[in-house]
Amino acid sequence: MIEHHFRDVVADKLSTYMSTGNLDGGTMTIVLIVLSLVMALICFFVAHHVFVRFFNHILTKTNKPLAECVTNNRVFEKLSILTPLLVLNIFIPIVIGHYEILSSVVDRVLAILILLVILWMVYCFLDAVNDLATYKGITRRMPIKSFVQLIKLFTFFVGVIITISILANEAPVILFSGLGVATGFVMLVFKDTILGFVAGIQLSANRMVSLNDWIQMDSYGANGTVEEISLTTIKVRNFDNTITMLPAYALVQNAFINWQGMSESGGRRITRSVNIDVNSIRFVSDEEIAELTKLRLLRQYIFEKSKEIDEYNQGLEQDDVDANQRRLTNIGLFRAYLNAYLHANKDIHQYMLIMVRQLQPTPEGVPLQVYSFTNTTEWGKYEGIQSDLFDHIFAIMPQFGLRPFQQLTGHDFAAGQHSLPRDI
Repeated sequence: MIEHHFRDVVADKLSTYMSTGNLDGGTMTIVLIVLSLVMALICFFVAHHVFVRFFNHILTKTNKPLAECVTNNRVFEKLSILTPLLVLNIFIPIVIGHYEILSSVVDRVLAILILLVILWMVYCFLDAVNDLATYKGITRRMPIKSFVQLIKLFTFFVGVIITISILANEAPVILFSGLGVATGFVMLVFKDTILGFVAGIQLSANRMVSLNDWIQMDSYGANGTVEEISLTTIKVRNFDNTITMLPAYALVQNAFINWQGMSESGGRRITRSVNIDVNSIRFVSDEEIAELTKLRLLRQYIFEKSKEIDEYNQGLEQDDVDANQRRLTNIGLFRAYLNAYLHANKDIHQYMLIMVRQLQPTPEGVPLQVYSFTNTTEWGKYEGIQSDLFDHIFAIMPQFGLRPFQQLTGHDFAAGQHSLPRDI
């Protein structure tokens, strides 16, 4: 309404001027077109070099992060493009008004160009909002990019409807009313988008996954860090630097592991076992106990356990058999040593569970499991701590008279045949 009223005022002024002028109609039209272009160019320079710089300067003084996001996405620069188009849209259709068909075509083309620039400006503003949310860390808790993409998609459809209404010279309300018929088609075509949007809301509401989380989803071959959460996909950079794109709804419909809780806890779990040969498990003699007492980590345990065993054995009859007496075993001492070793290790988290336990015996021996947490979650350091721990376990095991279980190899069979007597 404002545009048409302004056009009427301009048209009245121009008609008055053209009726009193000395130039013919064609020449006057060309002159007015040139003047309109010059006026549009002047408006562009004023908007670009004055108003845009002024707004950017004001934003920089008041909110620097917002100013950087707006400047990087060149939001105000789109205003400097919109200004000359508005000027041309007001004057050009009036100047060439006596050419009805040409005036109608130019009017519609300029209206569509203005609409496209407005959509472009909205898109840039949404990108600036997304960048600001990333800067503020909001994207770690909420998939802002998914909402931005959804608004962009909705804005695109609105732009298409308005463009069609401009070309058809019909009110947009009539076209919007016909969208109900196409709802089923839209649901079919944009099924993944709709599912992704719903999944994004669920992921955000339940805080199932955020940016920089380490997730593992074996069914899709994903095991790495979340780099991007969009409307329909989630981008995961695996530890071998490959990229896996996951559908957003797959994280809701299927099971996956989010290791972020481990990363935030400050400790990463060690659950590794060493299989001990059953045939190497036995009671230890007094001489062996005396030798093991030299190990500083075992002295307290041997002293307390020996006192407890002596008190128990003293209650037995003098002629009782040895099987009724309690005695120390090499695997028990070894388990106590490992437990003390873990408590004394500076690389093991002392405020989390530390345990050395026996598991169910298997054909491969008796598993002795170390259950503890490192004081770091960094993968490289974690593997180094774990390797150093089991290096020590395997190296010190012979001092307790224990052997790790290992299946026979071809070398073992060859060595056994050479050691057989010649007459066999």
